[in-house]
Amino acid sequence: DWLLSQTKHRPQVAIICGSGLGMLADALKCQDAFHYTDIPGFPQSTVQGHAGRLVFGELKGKTCVCMQGRFHMYEGHSLCKTTFPVRVFKLLGVETLIVTNAAGSLADGLKPGDIMIIKDHVNFPGLGGFNPLNGPNDDKFGPRFPAMSACYNPGLRCLAMDIAKQQGVAELVQEGVYAAVGGPNFETIAEAKLMHRLGVDAVGMSTAPEVVVAVHCGLRVFGISLITNKPRPFLSVFLDFYRALSREVVTMVTDINASIQGSGCSCSVSSLTSS
Repeated sequence: DWLLSQTKHRPQVAIICGSGLGMLADALKCQDAFHYTDIPGFPQSTVQGHAGRLVFGELKGKTCVCMQGRFHMYEGHSLCKTTFPVRVFKLLGVETLIVTNAAGSLADGLKPGDIMIIKDHVNFPGLGGFNPLNGPNDDKFGPRFPAMSACYNPGLRCLAMDIAKQQGVAELVQEGVYAAVGGPNFETIAEAKLMHRLGVDAVGMSTAPEVVVAVHCGLRVFGISLITNKPRPFLSVFLDFYRALSREVVTMVTDINASIQGSGCSCSVSSLTSS
C-alpha cells in the first residue's frame, strides 16, 4: 500500500537487475525511485554494484518496476527476506518477473561475453532444505506444493531468441541450465566438475529462490544470465563483459517488456500466458 500511494505507475512487469546491470533501471523514463532504506519492511543490499533502489518507470512507453540491486543468502538475509520483493511485486499487480544475473560458465559452448537464456535451474540450497517456501503456507499467494517443471516461460524464451535475431546478436545467445549455490565463495574445481556432469551450464549465487517464490505466486518468469567467467580462475567476476553487452541486454529486456504488454510477438499467445 505504501508503494502504491507513492507512485502513479502500475507495473505489470518487474525486473531484478543482477550485478553490473543496474543500467536497466537507469534506462527507465518518467521514473519514481525509492531507496530500500525508505521502503517499510524492505531488506538492505550490501553488495558492491547493487545501488539499493526500487525504480518505477517506462521502457518504450510500457510501465515496469526494477530492483536496482537484489538480496543474497550470503549477506546474512533469510530466504524469506531475500525473496520478499517478489511477493511485493505480486501485490503491486505484477504478472511477469524478469530475472538477470552474472554467472560463471560450466559448458564448453558458453564463453565470457555470451548471454544464456535460462531454460531450467538446479537450486542446490533448496535441495538441501533451504527453501523460501519453508514454514506455514500463505494460501493467498499460492499452493503448498507448487510445480516447478516449467518455471521459465517457454513463450518468453522464444520471444527473447526472436529479439536476439533482430538485434543481430543471435550468435551470442543460447539456452542453458542455471545452478544456484549459496556463496559467497566461488566453486572448487571438484564442485565445478560435479555440476558440469549433472548438466549445469552456468552457476551463480542468486535467482533460483526468487523464481521459486515467483512461480508460487503464479507469475510468468523469464531469466537471463550474462556469462562473465569460466570456472578458472575463481577469484573474480569480470564485469567488463556486462559493460560491453549492456546495450544489447537493455534492448532485449526493453523489447520483451514491450512485447509482453501489447507489441507483436511471433510466439503463440498461449505459451506467453501460461505459467
